[in-house]
Amino acid sequence: MLPDRLMRHTITVQPYIGSGPGGRVFGAPVTYRAYVQDKRQLVRNAAGQEVVSEATAYVGDPAANIPADSKVTVPAGRTALVITANRREGALHALRDHLEITLT
Repeated sequence: MLPDRLMRHTITVQPYIGSGPGGRVFGAPVTYRAYVQDKRQLVRNAAGQEVVSEATAYVGDPAANIPADSKVTVPAGRTALVITANRREGALHALRDHLEITLT
C-alpha cells in the first residue's frame, strides 16, 4: 500500500463487467483511497491506439480490482473511464505496491 499521507483523495469505481443487450455492464460502486493527479498525457489503450488521458490515479490498495473501461468518479465529481490499469511492485519503485490507472 502507498503511505497514508499520499492517499488524500477518494475515488468511486464501478468495475467494468462486460457487455449486455443495453451496452456496457458495470458492477456495484466501490470506494478507494487514492492520489489523483490531473495531468493530460498521451497513452496507449489495450488495442494499442494512442488516446489522451486527462488524469492518473494511484490506488493504495494493491488488491483493488479496477479493469480497463471501468467508470471512475474523481474528487472533482467528474466521471471518467479507465484507459489502463497497471500494478506497480514496490521492489522496483520507491513507493510501495499500488495500482496506477489512467483516466479519460
